[in-house]
Amino acid sequence: MIKYRLIIFVFVAVLLTQGCNRKVFYTHEYDVDEKGWNMNDRLQYFVDVEDTAQLLDFYVDVRNSINYPHANTFLFINTTFPDGSVAYDTLECPLADVEGHWYGKRTGRYVDGRYVFRRHVYMPQSGRYVFEIAHGLRDTNAVGLKSVGLHVEYAGK
Repeated sequence: MIKYRLIIFVFVAVLLTQGCNRKVFYTHEYDVDEKGWNMNDRLQYFVDVEDTAQLLDFYVDVRNSINYPHANTFLFINTTFPDGSVAYDTLECPLADVEGHWYGKRTGRYVDGRYVFRRHVYMPQSGRYVFEIAHGLRDTNAVGLKSVGLHVEYAGK
């Protein structure tokens, strides 16, 4: 009887974990040097797209220290298409309100936030897309950021 319950428990756990991740198309995160992420250092994300009829949602994940000195941060995002053409975007990531309360999920010394970059997008070409992210702060080095990630999900219909 215990063996039967254990098998059912494992089966249900596997189904639940697979169900949670079935929307994820791509996800990758880079740690950045907390002593200073230089504005000329671009993080590169390589996303391979085969099905151009699939709707996708793009997010940028930012993890910052609770000592991060800014209430927001700007990111410059360059997208290189498979044919070599490039699109340039700027994304504002509001991190805290005017009183200094963090918007994201705080765990210990860090705050995690997810910011919408693009929603319900059809990728116009099949092939490899390269997303490059750099910070757009006035400071040459952004101090207090822990990591930056690109997260892509299949969009809900």
